[in-house]
Amino acid sequence: MASRVGPVTRAPAGTLIAIGAGAVVLGGLVAAVTGPFGWEHGSWAAAYLVLVVGVAQYAMGRMRPARPRPDRAGWVQVGAWNLGSLLVIGGTLLATPLLVDLGSGLLLLALVLALRAAWPGRGARQGRSSVLVGQAYRAMLLLLAVSIPVGVLLAHLRR
Repeated sequence: MASRVGPVTRAPAGTLIAIGAGAVVLGGLVAAVTGPFGWEHGSWAAAYLVLVVGVAQYAMGRMRPARPRPDRAGWVQVGAWNLGSLLVIGGTLLATPLLVDLGSGLLLLALVLALRAAWPGRGARQGRSSVLVGQAYRAMLLLLAVSIPVGVLLAHLRR
């Protein structure tokens, strides 16, 4: 019997996974050249790339539920997370707190979208992942959300 819904799409999830994995590698490369080039914020940038842009984004992709139709919220999440991260990194390296503020707003938007998608009963993958994994994932998203105001405050204090 043919399905009326159509094919299931995981495109935003795959994009989050691919960019996240690439950011882990990029963060490692940044860490490797930080010392020889004497970059002041190099170790911070490497850690941010690995942990926030890489690992967190990879986890978001792995936990993003498949959708039976185009996942616009998923694409907004991909764009907001990556543009927000670029603005935070750029604002930190350029000592421009306004860019950090703008990027942080986009990161919060992406986290809200990730939390909505991961909430039980909203299509979150409870079958493929255990309830404990889902709870740990949501806790990670909340921890990231709580850390954003701290980062914004630090960006303004370092000015």
